[in-house]
Amino acid sequence: MTTIAELELPAEEFALWETLDAMPTARFEIVKVVARDRDCAIPYLWAKCDDLPALEDALANDPSVEEVARLEELEGEALYRMEWTYQIRVLVHILVEEEGTVLNARGGEGRWHFRILFPTRDSLSTTHEFCENADYSIAVEQVYELDSARQGRFGLTEEQYETLTTALDLGFYEIPRGIDMEGLAAEFDISYQSVSERLRRGHRNFIRNGLGWGSLDEDTSD
Repeated sequence: MTTIAELELPAEEFALWETLDAMPTARFEIVKVVARDRDCAIPYLWAKCDDLPALEDALANDPSVEEVARLEELEGEALYRMEWTYQIRVLVHILVEEEGTVLNARGGEGRWHFRILFPTRDSLSTTHEFCENADYSIAVEQVYELDSARQGRFGLTEEQYETLTTALDLGFYEIPRGIDMEGLAAEFDISYQSVSERLRRGHRNFIRNGLGWGSLDEDTSD
């Protein structure tokens, strides 16, 4: 069964470590990455940094970066195409050996967060075993299946999915509203506080997973 997993890896165990060490306020977000072969990965990624020229100097001296080209710049963020040839064993394993897809990856503050689509649950298990055998400090933060339940696409719990869809059906998002928070609480026979938390957490998960996992400034540690 197709599986999405959110993984965390220390920055020193992945590409761009020397850049992140030299520029600790820099943030990276991968929007697309492919493995050209077992020795080279080509990511397209946004970078946010107060000093882009200094960041590019750091990239030029980073042993994991073979080539780098700035494709776009917008309000202090820049889109780059790079070639990574060092510290990419985990990435190559996921892309080549397990035929996984990197849906999103964010680097900064000493760590990388990955959101990976694995073709099977066994692919995730094999990746975890590979990391343990190779002494990578990978942590599995969240796992959900893309089964017949649509909530799996967006990391929603069953309760969050049911609450959001019921709120939509009953006109909670209409102007004027067809039902208010008290009405939703009565519909589910739960407290106002409980329905509020379901909606808030459901909105957060839907937006994070549906619209690219937030901005480069967002703290996703929770």
